[in-house]
Amino acid sequence: MPPEHSTAPPSAEPPSPPSSPHSSGADPAISHPGAGAARGGSRLMRRKPVERLVAEGGQGAGGALRRSLSMWQLTMISIGATLGTGIFVVLGEATPLAGPAVSISFVLAGLTALFSALSYAELAGSIPVSGSSYSYAYATMGELVAWICGWCLVLEYGISVAAVAVGWGEYLDELLHGTLGVTIPEAVSAPLGEGGFVNLPALAVILLAMVFLMGGAKESARINTAMVVIKIVTLLLFCGIGFFGIKAGNYAPLAPLGVTGVSAAAATLFFSYIGFDAASTAGEEAKNPKRDLPRAIMLSLLIVTVLYCVVALVAVGAMPWQDFEGTDAALARIMKDVTGMGLWSVVLAAGAVVAIASVVFAVLYGQTRILFAMSRDGLVPKVFAKVNERTGTPRANTLLVSAFCGILAATIPLGELANATSIGTLFAFALVNIAVIILRRTRPTMNRSFRVALFPLTPLLGFGFCVWMMVSLPAVTWVCFAAWMAAGLAVYFGYGIRHSRLR
Repeated sequence: MPPEHSTAPPSAEPPSPPSSPHSSGADPAISHPGAGAARGGSRLMRRKPVERLVAEGGQGAGGALRRSLSMWQLTMISIGATLGTGIFVVLGEATPLAGPAVSISFVLAGLTALFSALSYAELAGSIPVSGSSYSYAYATMGELVAWICGWCLVLEYGISVAAVAVGWGEYLDELLHGTLGVTIPEAVSAPLGEGGFVNLPALAVILLAMVFLMGGAKESARINTAMVVIKIVTLLLFCGIGFFGIKAGNYAPLAPLGVTGVSAAAATLFFSYIGFDAASTAGEEAKNPKRDLPRAIMLSLLIVTVLYCVVALVAVGAMPWQDFEGTDAALARIMKDVTGMGLWSVVLAAGAVVAIASVVFAVLYGQTRILFAMSRDGLVPKVFAKVNERTGTPRANTLLVSAFCGILAATIPLGELANATSIGTLFAFALVNIAVIILRRTRPTMNRSFRVALFPLTPLLGFGFCVWMMVSLPAVTWVCFAAWMAAGLAVYFGYGIRHSRLR
């Protein structure tokens, strides 16, 4: 294995022979100062060389991130960011669309995620940095596309934290009711438009995750691992008990709303898979990123997909699909109905509280690291790249992101947040599949610790599946996405393009 590039000085620039810019990874538009400005439109298309991306890895304002995460911890971060709300909460929204075929919807969403995960694994092993698909786009498609991708990641990570936190409040209420007989007043447990004024439980879990994240990456990873183990055990317990409540008649008709319903449910459930790329955001804190990142991404996706499909299969077999309508805590209800005892419902609610909290924790971590990379490139304010010397974490970044996500979680309904997150994620994943193709063409001899099989068919399928899922989302989601993109372009042309370090 070649030596890690991260040992180079942060400002190191790779050599860029004019005769073969692609062989060195450099873009001719940025090989010399001012070259980009001399070409029409090249300021928007300027690319950041792979070697420079890697050389700057871990370097922030006032300090550096610490390489302390093992392959196991990276896998747990990815599972922690993925396994949670999708099966504990969003299942209740997807089942009325697909009926008993909701397991097929999970498979379709998982297949879409798999093609993109393969592309992520190759790029994570080739460009092991914190920016995830933002950095991959910067190296292959230029600054404007990278910004758009990064803005989608803010939608994916930042808003999904808020959506997950809303679901956490539902299970916390279930747990308190089952143990203490206390119900959280609707006025402080639901946002405007859903009978309340503010969702305080959702805000509370985000603030709790913020406190843990400020302690350091290694310490945070240990806490996350413990929570992931608890939620896997909880889901296995549900499958064991729910199996005895399965009624064959609940599986018919398999797809009452047809293929359209199955695909619509799959688009909604794609929200459940968005966390698998969280491992790639830890590229600058992994001990051996080139080897461990691809393994963590693929292993986590496999574990999560199997659990999702098995749990969904048991759930729709134990409860008629029509009864899932409007049920945010469906699994807890099934446990109670099957056993006739409130105890098991309480146990599952407790597991769900831990499970969903770990999603908030891991996804919030990913968002801070993406903004860290964007800030280091000058596209967002410098405060997001400031690293605390004592903990080796971007504490100001974590505080600001947590405040933003907390406000969203406390005031916006879950359904709208989940759909908005899905479309931003799908767009970013589509770009990753294209980035793999471009990097293979421009840097064919680059050392890759993982290579996508059946190239270029696999990334093309990944791109096609992402587009299909996006088309399946409702029109209002597209309107929200267009508004988000317009706001992002305004920020880029008002701030990012003028402060970019590649000017």
